[in-house]
Amino acid sequence: MAKVALYKMDGTQVGEFELRDDVFGIEPNEHVMHLAVVRHLAGRRLGTHATKNRALVRGGGRKPWRQKGTGRARHGSIRSPIWVGGGTVFGPTPRSYEKKMPKKMRRLAIKSALSVKVRDSQCLVLEELKMERPRTKDMVAVLKNLKLDKKALFVSENPDENLILSARNIPGVKVVGIDGINVVDVLNHDQLILTKEAAVKVGEVLGG
Repeated sequence: MAKVALYKMDGTQVGEFELRDDVFGIEPNEHVMHLAVVRHLAGRRLGTHATKNRALVRGGGRKPWRQKGTGRARHGSIRSPIWVGGGTVFGPTPRSYEKKMPKKMRRLAIKSALSVKVRDSQCLVLEELKMERPRTKDMVAVLKNLKLDKKALFVSENPDENLILSARNIPGVKVVGIDGINVVDVLNHDQLILTKEAAVKVGEVLGG
């Protein structure tokens, strides 16, 4: 079993916590993690970009001059792409950037990312993580107690509003529930901190 340090919120280490090897101790698959990151970032794109082609540009319904006899080149519309103010050729149109990925690959990707954090000693477990009131200063104290001076991702089974509000104004610190864990967040933060309940639940959901 993979073992990580178990702490209290005051920074006191109270022992070690055993994590499931089939979730936190596998051989990371870098290729699958890369695919998961690309998929996640592509899914963030709105895809609402658009330009107007010659059918959408206003005006140009009449032929600007007769076909022959003027000495000028023949034209059928002043909104042709070769005219100033004309339509755009092959411009971007609204689309979805969503990428498909099998469920087994998605599970392998997140397990690989979690295993990377455990392998690199960038993961620890807290007995509990609760805030009596929404106060940034209290969350800063927790970070100081745990000697966390870099980007940190906190995972709680059911993060309450006090906890989320206490952390949201701290640069590099993010709090998510177990249903909000993703490969990008895990890899993008220098330290992964799970509560005991969250570590058990993640193992149950991803294990097997």
